[in-house]
Amino acid sequence: MTAVSPFRRLRQALLVVVVLSTAVLGTALGVAPAADAGTAAPAAYPGVAPAPGGAAVPAATPTPTTAPSTPNTSPFPPSAPTNLTAAEVRTGSVTLTWTAATPGCCAVVGYDIGYYQEFGDLGFSASVGDVTTTTITNYIRPGQQYTFRVSARDSLGHRSNVSNALVVVTPVTDTGPDTTPPSAPQGLTLGEVTASTATLSWSPSTDNLGVVGYSIYEFDGWFTSRLAATVPETTYTVSLPLSNPLRNRFYVRAKDAAGNVSIASNTVTLPTTPTPPPSTCRVTYRNQSEWPGGFVAAVTVQNAGTAPIDGWTVTFSFPGDQQITSGWNATVGQTGAVVTARNVDWNRVLAPDGSATFGVQGRWSASDSPPTGFSLNGAPCTAA
Repeated sequence: MTAVSPFRRLRQALLVVVVLSTAVLGTALGVAPAADAGTAAPAAYPGVAPAPGGAAVPAATPTPTTAPSTPNTSPFPPSAPTNLTAAEVRTGSVTLTWTAATPGCCAVVGYDIGYYQEFGDLGFSASVGDVTTTTITNYIRPGQQYTFRVSARDSLGHRSNVSNALVVVTPVTDTGPDTTPPSAPQGLTLGEVTASTATLSWSPSTDNLGVVGYSIYEFDGWFTSRLAATVPETTYTVSLPLSNPLRNRFYVRAKDAAGNVSIASNTVTLPTTPTPPPSTCRVTYRNQSEWPGGFVAAVTVQNAGTAPIDGWTVTFSFPGDQQITSGWNATVGQTGAVVTARNVDWNRVLAPDGSATFGVQGRWSASDSPPTGFSLNGAPCTAA
């Protein structure tokens, strides 16, 4: 008889154990609930026999005929099983084979198989007798990736180290015409990283009929994966998270025309978007006068920091088609939509909480919408 139990894998000091016993007939690891679990009548306690009327009286103590043997306390466990491979992988089963363990002090009586679905926190364990092949069917689903390991146990309960890890991905169909998954994407890396994005890149996969695309998944590091995108190329640009959230790992799977998916690539962890320093300036833009085709505006820049600013340059971009024709109290220039205003001699220094105001005159035709984003000496300012 064998037993199969699901359990939660240990992740960040959290372990939730859920036990579900099942039985498997023969040497194959079939998965069925254990029959009549918990319904058998309790065995009589040793040394106590029932008396008439339900009262218990001590049973007669037999006279030992031989001296009790000393328990075997040998510390030598079996060796680890080796050469764990998959003889067959189907949508709902994986047939495993391995090379038998070498006994230590005592005879090997069985093997324990541990396995889990990749990128999940739920693991499973199964037990078989002294065999070197078995078929796992419990909790095996189509198009999923699983990792298996096997250990041996002897007649005294000693357990060996685990075997090599075996990683497989199940097909999406057993009847074809294509049941072969693509190879795993290799070398997933972070390429160009900007202030707000990062570019993922990887080596292409191969397939017997051809790869049609790659699925990029975002993994929270616990048990949830989210499909972020499916692309035909081997690069993808993602947005950086604003803080350090749980979900900031990515991996990639190749996909073929039949829907078979590959074993996942390695994972990469995205950096977070740097937190900008507090703004030390405020800028106010006000249209003082506007008419069809023209405008006059006043711009006030304020030092919100604790140190004086000796020399200032304010930049902003017009959202409309405005063009500056003149300015005062600053040296004003424009390139495309970008306006640059530099201090003049008499308002060069902005004391803490001090300000300077300059004016501009210009023309427009389609839109005279005011700008909303400003910077002072290259640092972002708060629009007031």
